[in-house]
Amino acid sequence: MTDETFLTHVADTLAALPAVHAVTLGGSRAQQTHTPDSDWDFAVYYRGGFAPADLRAAGWDGEVSEIGAWGGGVFNGGAWLTIEGRQVDVHYRDLDAVEHHLAEAREGRFHWEPLMFHLAGVPSYLVVAELAVNRVLRGDLPCPAYPEALREKAPPMWRGRANMTLGYARSAHVPRGQATEVAGALATAAMETAHAVLASRGEWVTNEKRLLRQAGLRDIDGIVAELEAEPEALARALNEAEALFRSVFACP
Repeated sequence: MTDETFLTHVADTLAALPAVHAVTLGGSRAQQTHTPDSDWDFAVYYRGGFAPADLRAAGWDGEVSEIGAWGGGVFNGGAWLTIEGRQVDVHYRDLDAVEHHLAEAREGRFHWEPLMFHLAGVPSYLVVAELAVNRVLRGDLPCPAYPEALREKAPPMWRGRANMTLGYARSAHVPRGQATEVAGALATAAMETAHAVLASRGEWVTNEKRLLRQAGLRDIDGIVAELEAEPEALARALNEAEALFRSVFACP
């Protein structure tokens, strides 16, 4: 089965599920940055009573979660599947919730949530970013521009989180020579700063995979690689990281 035939098959099957109004392709394949072994990321946009059991009934191998099983936040569930030998993720997107977050983002309002596999967590406007960058396969969805209010209000929040992350590491971990904890703080603060940089530019972010490179923060790798479990060296690393963060951040 060719990729296009596969895409049509999956999109048609998902679009036919009860309560589904739209289907999108996301991830690297939507942005044309994929490799031959990249997985396939789909989202089903539903309104009302979407039932994961209907997705299970499609008969594809894999795990289908209940709604809310992924924490109940902006990522409210989905499925990890194998279809025609390809690895497929399907995310659930409640249209009422997505429209709410879109309206909030246009006013510069959002909130932060923890999310597995994301060092810095995610902003609630992540689902708005998906509308902007994903490829709509079935149905109709808005394609929002980056709101000016969000460009103004998101960077200070992310920079504040980064400052607190490094500040806690300086007071709690540096005196004890705890290199692992400092390494974690550096990684987290780098991601938080990268969110600030991208928000200041008005560039959407949907995950952390290329976030540091997009923000010009890959030099954090060298700082982390040279960590030593000694207070003076750890303090120096934090100073270097703070200087790096200041150098790449473009004020809105």
